[in-house]
Amino acid sequence: MSNTVFGVSQFRAEREADWQRLEAMLDLIEKKSPRRLSSEDLFELPRLYRSTLSALSDGSMIAYLESLSTRAYFILYGCRDSFWKQLGGFFAQGWPAAVRGMVPEILIIAALFIGSGLAGYFLVLADPGWFGAIVPGELASGRNMQASVETLRESIYGAPDHDGLEIFATFLFTHNSQVSIMAFALGFAFGIPTLFLIASNGVLLGAFYAAFVSKGLGVGFTGWLMIHGSTELSAIILAGAAGLHIGRAVAFPGERSRLAAAGEAGRRGALVMIGVVIMLLVAGLLEGFARQLITADAARFAIAATMFAIWVVYFALVGRRRHG
Repeated sequence: MSNTVFGVSQFRAEREADWQRLEAMLDLIEKKSPRRLSSEDLFELPRLYRSTLSALSDGSMIAYLESLSTRAYFILYGCRDSFWKQLGGFFAQGWPAAVRGMVPEILIIAALFIGSGLAGYFLVLADPGWFGAIVPGELASGRNMQASVETLRESIYGAPDHDGLEIFATFLFTHNSQVSIMAFALGFAFGIPTLFLIASNGVLLGAFYAAFVSKGLGVGFTGWLMIHGSTELSAIILAGAAGLHIGRAVAFPGERSRLAAAGEAGRRGALVMIGVVIMLLVAGLLEGFARQLITADAARFAIAATMFAIWVVYFALVGRRRHG
């Protein structure tokens, strides 16, 4: 027993100087900057880290050495970038690159949304009774196939209630965020529920179009919708694409395990969804304020086109690595 105690004490005595040196280095890096280390210290840091790991066989020292090793691991292999640098990296590289990584899914979701919108439009035009089956009464708020031209025109060009704009914007942002999050989350079920959700929203929009176009207000309704819709609908399509991206990875993992494929797709989808929330915030502001305050069709279309162009250029070009 005495030999064992002596061996442990000798072991500690031999290694303790290294541990104290490693701890001093970590304190210096965490409290100040890695630049405060000398070149010798930087070369010595990996050796001290490995030496500390090798000493974990002594049960009485495990808690201390594990803590020391964990701190060293994050210094050596973890991210030391500041919050602002990480935020800049997200906008300059992470988000647009993640969107470009799911172009096939974006095209599928966009085609499904447009196709289902056309289906809803022609279905309601052929039989106006379908409008009530597609659009809930509380959502329609009197804007249906039986509404007069004056009622529908007032909903497009009528003077806004300035006292309620902030509440209106908040409500719409919350609603659209929920739709987008559901489209993303449902992707884990092989993407099938995501497709149904996107299609149902497309049909609903098509039904609304039928009500306004039948009264000769198609252009006005498009301007009213797209001043925020070029951002909002793009965000919902991206959310649906992120969900479908995960669903495709789960259904067709390739040579990877389903868990590994879903994990990789989920990380890319999560980056996209962070950006989707930002887009919905922008759309909520446009919907709650600009759409209500700007009533000229030309101005609405100009804002819609500008916002769509900004998103397309951003996702297509930002963060691409230049060769040569």
